[in-house]
Amino acid sequence: MDLTIEPLMEAHYPTVRRIYEEGLATGIATFETRSIDWQAWDEKYLRACRLVAVFDGKIAGWAALTPYSKREVYRGVGEVAIYLGEKFRSKGIGRMLLKQLVEESEMAGFWTLQAVIFAENYASIKLHESAGFRIVGVRERIAERNGIWHDNVLMERRSEA
Repeated sequence: MDLTIEPLMEAHYPTVRRIYEEGLATGIATFETRSIDWQAWDEKYLRACRLVAVFDGKIAGWAALTPYSKREVYRGVGEVAIYLGEKFRSKGIGRMLLKQLVEESEMAGFWTLQAVIFAENYASIKLHESAGFRIVGVRERIAERNGIWHDNVLMERRSEA
């Protein structure tokens, strides 16, 4: 397996957006209903810890952080976004990508990473558990998407650094 993890650049965005849209289509990856353009994406995600997984020369997935809060006291808390293309799931790529995101987040001064995952998204919950995340709660029927109410599993990982 020829896999590299690289910084996510603007030139990667068309593929990053397509992968995100594949996640949207599952109905259990996000409550968002559409993708956004590069400028909006660039403003939403933190500059640090933006990664793409490149498998055999193709972008297989991406990961990035959004701030938990604008308050200064939470500057070391980030929320994880991680998406894999349909053809690249269940190959260990997500595990390597999330591991690298955790390492880079610690080097950037993050002490807590959190994830908010649809309760039905078992693969994502297991992926996060493999990277040291633990379930800290469940928000029951927190939001409705396409006429279906969903629970969100709240997970977090505290840095050991």
